[in-house]
Amino acid sequence: MTFKKNENNPIFGNEEIGTAFDVYVTKEDGKYRLDFSWRREKSLAVIFSDDGIHWSEPKITLAPDPKSGWEDGLNRNCVLKIDGVFKMWYTGQARGHSYIGYAESVDGIHFEKKCDEPIMISEYPWEKESVMNPCVLYEGGKYRMWYAAGETYEPNVLAYAESDDGINWKKSRINPILVAEGSNYYEKDRLGGCQVIKTPDMGYLCFYIGYEDINTARICVARSENGITAWERSPLNPLVSPDKDSWDGDACYKPSALWEEELGRWRIWYNGRNGVPEYIGLAEYGERDLFKKC
Repeated sequence: MTFKKNENNPIFGNEEIGTAFDVYVTKEDGKYRLDFSWRREKSLAVIFSDDGIHWSEPKITLAPDPKSGWEDGLNRNCVLKIDGVFKMWYTGQARGHSYIGYAESVDGIHFEKKCDEPIMISEYPWEKESVMNPCVLYEGGKYRMWYAAGETYEPNVLAYAESDDGINWKKSRINPILVAEGSNYYEKDRLGGCQVIKTPDMGYLCFYIGYEDINTARICVARSENGITAWERSPLNPLVSPDKDSWDGDACYKPSALWEEELGRWRIWYNGRNGVPEYIGLAEYGERDLFKKC
């Protein structure tokens, strides 16, 4: 048994909206919030839903600032609500490089950039031209970030950093923490684009993109007791794969997962591609344990 794609897929995106990609889904008081990258606008945007399938009209949350020197376009963000403040970590891109920035909002819609310069840049050879796609958890007064690094078109590895304020980050000395295993066909080229969730029964789950080659991508998951070391791949990998001749026939990218206790299943939102356009889909799995052998 594997994840089953929703019959309404793609659940968001069309020719009029254009490419919508790299989602980040949260749920509060029964309402779903889906932050995504809107390629046509080079901006970050948000939509809302009561069921996770039917969505509101998109609203831009943060627009690019070409004068900054590092924000010709914005994408790949995550949003947390902490003590009533919406905090956003996002990717700015310019001149073939990617950087990570930070913004805040009171209402969750209108975000303001809090730092003129990036809060994280590529510094090490393995980071190449880009750091991107931040995923942040706030635990015990500390911010924990998992991010992708490497080439700008598609990153190569996943890395980890910590911060006391969400702005000044210290990268782990053992980075990168998760790299492709060539023995796995689904990630023999590279990996990237993750969401990390802390669970009481499976440790930290890292849902990520595995690339068979630069154009073929699938959704996978690994677990770790501390979220940094000793990652174990799921025997169910890949969880979501392209369906030939479908809207996601070439690639399934950037997962955002939630365990829906009341529904008794996992739900993964992702962006799929067939050719150039990318839209957003949903896949579901009716068992809690993602590491049970088939």
